[in-house]
Amino acid sequence: MKIEVKYSNKDIPASASVEQVKKQSIEALQTLRNGNGLGNDFLGWVNLPVEITEEEISRIEAVAQRVRKNSQIFVVAGIGGSYLGARMVIESLKHNFGTLLPNENPTIVYAGNTMNEDYLADLMEVLDKKDYSLAVISKSGTTTETAVTFRILRQHLVKKYGKEEASQRIISITDKEKGILKNISDKEGYDTFVIPDNVGGRYSVLTPVGLIPIAVAGFDIRKLVNGAKMQREESLNDDTDNNLVLQYVVARNLLYNIGKSVEIMVNYQPNLVFFSEWWKQLYGESEGKDAKGLFPASVSNTTDLHSMGQYIQEGVRLMFETVLHVENSNKHLAIPTLEGNDDKLDYLMGFSLTQINEKAEEGTRMAHLEGNVSQIKLSIDRVNEENIGRLIYFFELGCGVSGYVLGVNPFNQPGVENYKKKMFQLLGKEC
Repeated sequence: MKIEVKYSNKDIPASASVEQVKKQSIEALQTLRNGNGLGNDFLGWVNLPVEITEEEISRIEAVAQRVRKNSQIFVVAGIGGSYLGARMVIESLKHNFGTLLPNENPTIVYAGNTMNEDYLADLMEVLDKKDYSLAVISKSGTTTETAVTFRILRQHLVKKYGKEEASQRIISITDKEKGILKNISDKEGYDTFVIPDNVGGRYSVLTPVGLIPIAVAGFDIRKLVNGAKMQREESLNDDTDNNLVLQYVVARNLLYNIGKSVEIMVNYQPNLVFFSEWWKQLYGESEGKDAKGLFPASVSNTTDLHSMGQYIQEGVRLMFETVLHVENSNKHLAIPTLEGNDDKLDYLMGFSLTQINEKAEEGTRMAHLEGNVSQIKLSIDRVNEENIGRLIYFFELGCGVSGYVLGVNPFNQPGVENYKKKMFQLLGKEC
């Protein structure tokens, strides 16, 4: 991975500011590494890539293999970090039109992340006609969206397959010892995997929460974990000249300090849209506290250059961009010759689509920089399991360190609980 930072002429920070933020960032990393900061009981993700056992990975692979043999669809029931991490990895790696092709692996679908009646009813119509299995993901078992969905789906499974087979088609990912879902899982004999007590939902993609759906989808979870492991080895040192995570933290906090309130994640590949969605939850829920924090937004170019691109170029100067650059495509599609050149595209002959896309990216960055939009560019050589694993750890660590630079607890979400209380009041639930 490589990182490059370009400040617009209006955003160039003073050297004194740079040194101050570097010092704050190093101290924040040390606090996180030493485990003596806010939310330090939720730092289990820091060492996950080196602590996950061979036994755990093998068990995940075995369960995934069983699901692939008996199911056409795998339903992942969870909300927030309980599904976004898995979906991000799967969407990043899968064939863009895989659902239209014969596939030996189940189609992964998502539920428990909305209470929209039409969505779930439409899903039930499909599940009536297909063999399926279900992963239910909740530490407590009380998250309303997921709990309601699980009640409906487990009843459907029992009616479709009978109680004994239904129990074999349900995978529970929950607390080790307590909670409603844990109690149900023990009573019904579900295959059960543990969400570690010291890992919060949005940092959980490298636990069974993410690894089970990713393995069912047919991707190599060992390479994913190894990528995160390699990034960890490179990212826990205090050398800002060689630590890409610290460079990212310094740049985004320098821009925040001069009034940039929005960070836009920019990608140029449609399969990275959900990477941005995962990143938005990670940073929005971690930093947005005490009237502080950058607002995480995203665009998918070149598509969004014909919509949001106008605002980014000439709107209120409140944002900077973090561009996720992919150097190489995994496939090649040549531009054909055309006799007569009636579409006037012969000037593109000799370019690949990837090269044309890169020129669009380069031209956009030049234009936005002239429009006083500063940029952080993070490059990977291609999209694969190892590099996605690297990016997961890169952004998780950057988020934890940035939270400490801000002076907030990056591992809690007190604001999320407020809507739940209001909803329960309106539904008449005793709290």
